[in-house]
Amino acid sequence: MPYIVNTDQDRKEMMEKIGISKFEELLADIPEEFILKENLDLEKSSSELDVSKKLHKLAAKNSNTLDNISFLGGGSYDHYIPSVIAPIISRPEFLTSYTPYQAEVSQGTLQTIYEFQSMLCNLTGMDITNASMYDGATAMAEAILLACSQTKKRKVLIASTIAPVSLDVVRTYVKDHNIELLLVDEKDGRVPFEAFEKNFNKEIAAIIIQTPNFYGNIEDLEKLGELAHSEKCLFIVSQDPISLGLLKKPAEYDADIVVAEGQCLGLPQSFGGPYLGLFSATKKLMRKIPGRIVGATEDTNGDRGFVLTLQTREQHIRRSKATSNICTAQALCALSAGIYMATMGEEGFKEVAKNCYLGSHYLAKEISQIDGFELRYDAPFFKEFVVKTKYSVDTILNKMVDRGMFAGIPMSKFGKSSDEFLIAVTEKRNREEIDLYIKNLKEIISEM
Repeated sequence: MPYIVNTDQDRKEMMEKIGISKFEELLADIPEEFILKENLDLEKSSSELDVSKKLHKLAAKNSNTLDNISFLGGGSYDHYIPSVIAPIISRPEFLTSYTPYQAEVSQGTLQTIYEFQSMLCNLTGMDITNASMYDGATAMAEAILLACSQTKKRKVLIASTIAPVSLDVVRTYVKDHNIELLLVDEKDGRVPFEAFEKNFNKEIAAIIIQTPNFYGNIEDLEKLGELAHSEKCLFIVSQDPISLGLLKKPAEYDADIVVAEGQCLGLPQSFGGPYLGLFSATKKLMRKIPGRIVGATEDTNGDRGFVLTLQTREQHIRRSKATSNICTAQALCALSAGIYMATMGEEGFKEVAKNCYLGSHYLAKEISQIDGFELRYDAPFFKEFVVKTKYSVDTILNKMVDRGMFAGIPMSKFGKSSDEFLIAVTEKRNREEIDLYIKNLKEIISEM
């Protein structure tokens, strides 16, 4: 949308209409010390063409995964995005649609959300899925609020192997809710059942674990649901959706709530967003879940239709009964995920997961055979793993960038050891690219 300027005459007419003589009167309620007095030292105005050229030039300075081979992970992944997604989500009825309050004129949008919900229920094994949330981290935080509301308890056991960014968001969310987060210590890159058991008591509202965890390791969920339910506590699982092409569904571990970051389902990394929060639960929690749910129904003629079935926020119900103040769904991102799941199908999902698994294990094996490198953890992993090295991690990663390769994330960014880095391998990384990674790595350390 182009910028439309107001002329001096336009401004004069608007001020006359609202009964003021000068613009400063609109700022009367702002304390004087916060009002900028001096003129900003701005560049001389430019034409639209010149501004466009300048912005393109600035954008060209960014390094991206189109021009570089990416082994970055930590919550955002370079997965393949089927070409069919872009033209569909670009259709104006999807791209410009607003919240479908009027069902009679919003059947297309409502159906896409309904299909998205249905496919996620099939993927996770859960009873219900909402219309989506902002991202995986906020979905996890909302799950905690739900658990505390449902159980009337204020303590939560949370695995220390959860992604640090998610932990930061969770801490921000619960800060003013009088909820106590109890971090359960890891051992060799995973949190053992015994650690949860040791810290568990009848005051715990929820047990939360992420699998694969931040290190890429697959956590043992086998008995956690049983432990949680022994004291009417909820079991919350955060899981990479792609991993469900190989691993058991969270429902098979008696999960009450399943949350996830949905970026891997057909969304570009886009320098950090917008992303997609996934939130599924058991039927008994239906009236407690945040956001909204689209349901199928029949009209007076007996024809199938779709409606917003539940909207449990204060805009629609009494504030005291609202389950969340989340104001919307990531509908366009959810549509992308829905198209992705429909395009890939069950077999495609399995193939993507299998290629992630095989590629990451091949690279891990090759790296561990280089002198000065070893796998940090001896644990089962899916598509991500941590490498420990005697060489400078920053030097290695910077030199790999010079060779057109994003080789990993330094763990020091997350307060971890400075001699470790995290590597992710998606289905996009073929044998040739993985071998090139090893070749570049060997050449770089030979020069150090």
